[in-house]
Amino acid sequence: MTVADLEARLRKALAEPLPGLDAQRHMSPRPRPGWRPGATADYRRLAAALVLIYPGDGATIVLTIRSDTLSHHSGQVSLPGGAVTDGEAVADAALRESSEEIGVDPASVRVLGGLTPLDIPISGFLLHPVVGVTDRRPAFLPADGEVERILEVPVEHLLDPARVGFDHRLRDGVHYDVPFFGVGGEVVWGATAMVLSEFLWLLGWRPPDRSR
Repeated sequence: MTVADLEARLRKALAEPLPGLDAQRHMSPRPRPGWRPGATADYRRLAAALVLIYPGDGATIVLTIRSDTLSHHSGQVSLPGGAVTDGEAVADAALRESSEEIGVDPASVRVLGGLTPLDIPISGFLLHPVVGVTDRRPAFLPADGEVERILEVPVEHLLDPARVGFDHRLRDGVHYDVPFFGVGGEVVWGATAMVLSEFLWLLGWRPPDRSR
């Protein structure tokens, strides 16, 4: 799949109503305490993240391995992003954070549109995912103390049903059913997996049955 092909498909899909909750919930941990689908900015602080598509091994997206020193989601795989400042548009915030975290030049990115905002109870954010594309692979530069490592993932890998796994975890006496994407030797779960689920849904992907 080329970047041009993917951009054309996404432009068309993003012009239609988004799948939203129907897509997000398939990669959501169960239970998900405090999650309020359809939460508004009145309820959470605003954050933005960038789903950046660029030429790599075919059309590729970038993820980050968060530093172990961060207070929220340390050591986890995430999209580049962060808090939206007062008066800042979510697309501008996603581009700014991507520049600060991994060195992406905002001027090189064409913003295609936004995905469905996602409530993240554990950090108190309402995350606005923004989809963008650039014609060249960025010269990535991970921010010290914030990004441990950059993970480059071909979209074709994410579309492979074999990349989806299911885990069972016990935390504070609660059993959780946790779906994830296995890519690049890493486990992508939680909010990042939920955002990617909607992104992939626009391309015709559907997850395997998690009831097995």
